[in-house]
Order: sequence, then C-alpha cells, then structure tokens
Amino acid sequence: MKVLAVGGGAREHAIVAALVRSGAEVYSCMKNRNPGIVRLSKECLFADDHDVAKVVEFARAKGAELAIIGPEGPLEAGLSDGLSKAGTPAASPSQSAARIETSKSFMRGLLRRHRIRGSVKYEIVDDVQEMHRALEELGENVVVKPTGLTGGKGVKVFGEHMRTKDEIIAYAEEVLSKRIGGSAQIVLEEKLVGEELTIQAFSDGKKVVPMPAVQDHKRAYEGDIGPNTGGMGSYSQKDGLLPFLRKDEYEAAVRIIGNVISALAKDGSEYRGTIYGQFMLTKDGPKVIEFNARFGDPEAMNVLSLLDGDFVAICEGMAGGTVSRRDARFAPKASVCKYVVPEGYGTKSLAGEEIVVDERAIEKDGALLYYANVNEQGGKVFTTTSRSLGIVGVSEEIAQAEGIVERALKHVSGRIHVRHDIAKQEMLDAKVRRMAGIRGEQA
Repeated sequence: MKVLAVGGGAREHAIVAALVRSGAEVYSCMKNRNPGIVRLSKECLFADDHDVAKVVEFARAKGAELAIIGPEGPLEAGLSDGLSKAGTPAASPSQSAARIETSKSFMRGLLRRHRIRGSVKYEIVDDVQEMHRALEELGENVVVKPTGLTGGKGVKVFGEHMRTKDEIIAYAEEVLSKRIGGSAQIVLEEKLVGEELTIQAFSDGKKVVPMPAVQDHKRAYEGDIGPNTGGMGSYSQKDGLLPFLRKDEYEAAVRIIGNVISALAKDGSEYRGTIYGQFMLTKDGPKVIEFNARFGDPEAMNVLSLLDGDFVAICEGMAGGTVSRRDARFAPKASVCKYVVPEGYGTKSLAGEEIVVDERAIEKDGALLYYANVNEQGGKVFTTTSRSLGIVGVSEEIAQAEGIVERALKHVSGRIHVRHDIAKQEMLDAKVRRMAGIRGEQA
C-alpha cells in the first residue's frame, strides 16, 4: 500500500519505520531533510507541511492510498480534511476534531459540557482584568496556558516558573499582548499535585484501543529543572503500566479518553486517528492536563518500538472507522528513550552544528536510532533549533533498557545535551515514594 507520511521529526521517523515494517511503500513530506525518513521513503517532498494544496497534490500525484500526519500544525491547517476530500483517507483527525489539542479552551469546555470525569477547575481569560478576577476565584496556585499551540513550551506553573502573583500577571500580559499560541486568550487552571503520565490510543471515531502508558520529561535539565521543552525523554514498563501507576488508574484514564471520543462524536466532530491523553495522577485518580490529536513525541518512539501488530492495518482501521484490537499488539517489554538535543535547547539552540552519529555502533549495542529535526547535507548531519535524535532501548526491565540507551549514546558526539537521569532507578524509586505519599500509603 502507498502511504503518505507527513512530518520530519523523530516521531515521524518512528511512524515511517513502523509503516515500512508492515509492508507500506512510503511517500514523505517534511520541511527538513531527516536522513532516517529519507532512506525509508520511496520519495520525499521537502516543503512546508502546512501548505495543504501542495501536500494534497503530492499525495494525488503519487497515488497515496492512505495518509498519517505526525505534527499538530498541519492538523490545525486542515490537512487531514484536504487529503480526505481529494481521495486519500487520513488516519489523523479532522481540523474540527483536532481542536481537542489546538484549542485548550475548547477541550476544557468539551469536558465540562459532557460532564467527563477527570477535569479540573479553570477559567478562560481574555484580558488582564479578567485575570485578576480569575485569580481571586482560583487562588495563586495555578497553571497558565495559552489556549493555542505552543510546541509544549508555553505552559507556566506557579512555584516552578512563577513565584509571585505579580509574575503570574506579567506572564499573562505577555501571552495576551504577543498572542502567544495564536490568540489573545488564556486558560487558567488549578495546579495539580501528582505524577504526570501519557496514555495514547488508536480511535476509529467510536471506540479506542489503548497503548502502553509512558512517562515523558519536559524539563531541560537533570533533576527536573530548567525550561519546558518538547520532551527530553520517556520510558514505559513491560506490563503497560508505570512503576507508580496501578491498573485501575490506567483503566480510569482510558475511560476518560473513550468518553472524550464519544463526546466529540455527539458534537459532530468524529475523531479518527491517534489520540494522546496527558494526565496527572493525583490522590483522586487521573486528572486531564491536556489532549493531543496525534502521537506524542517522544512517546511515539516508545510505543511504536514495541508494536508487534500491523501498523498499516491499524491506520486503515482508524481512517475507515473499524480499528481492531487484534492488530494493535505490543511486546511485553520495557522501553526507554533519551533525546539528543543541541546545546542551549530550551533557551537558544545552537543550530547548524554537525552531529557525528555512529549508526553501526548504536545498532551493535542493541539500540534503535530515530533522527529528529536535523538536516542531512553532503552525508553529514546538522542541528536545527529543535531536537536532534532519539535513542531507544527495549528490554525486559526499565533498568536494562536504560543501560542500552546509555551505551548507545556514547556513539553520538558534537555540541549536544542529554538528560541522563531519565529512567534511572533512583528517579523511579523517588516517583514511587512520592506517589505513595500523595495517596497516603506506605512506599
């Protein structure tokens, strides 16, 4: 089957690799020249993936029978709709359904209207005067979110990024005046206490087929400090849970995702594609932080590296409204992903720097390599301002998978940065103890 894949990051490299393993002939569209995607693709279009007309024409010219869109930007631009109208069904949501990610105010309103469990106290703010009123209502222990897309870098949390009411107001003024996220609107939410986790699921518009839980790490530096990023690394556990996550809590989060899919269908925005639920596990169970209308990045690398089923069949099922659990099988193993990023990532990345990658040595050490937002020129790999490559280890236990990644990372050099503490045993033990304390249990 001829499949169009859109996007040039490590998430998309993992998507394309899974498609090829399932026998697809892949045609790719991306802005940068990702060497991993280029090698696996029959042909590539190097263009702005927001240019709906150009991407649709490429799909038509190559006879693409199916499409999957990696990043959120093209979804907001209506690429899925454009492809479907032109005869290429997409295993990615429509512009309307993608509002579950592209508009935080829409998402919160959906949960409130349909009385879906797992929501939080929040206020929608359009000016500074409303911000003062909302703070009186919610208090200062809040999270400030631009309502639109910010690449995972626009959210600020009281006690971490903001220390006083004046700092909250100052950031609100910045968001409103600069229209961060694309509009002069803020979602102000109560701050949740617990452990964050991600559950992704395949949806055909009616039902959801969940994937293993994953925990991502947004902060740039070890010890969970520094600026928010698109994600520095992630891990999963062989039973599909996490060291601090119980089965009943996982199932509660999956029910929330299913209820969201049902709510969208009732509102006339049937959701077909991968959906990503980011939750905070609290003493009262999972609470919704956000939804993404796509695979997570880096979480896609964890789950797709474990996928034993037929990914093309899964995508056909999502696009056609008949996704099957039979196709969505995952190996009962742990996975760890760590991102290699340019120096300065999270503040001011060093772009245009060469990265030396010994692919054979990485493979010999048993790790998987996924190129991210890099450019290949003359056989060399150069950084952009975004993340550079993901290294994934798969094994029986998290500790073993983490060791595979660390060994493989020695075969990458340049002016780079890595968060080495992700998935270390000390970190995992601390999370278990913290969650036990929140629940009022003994670790």
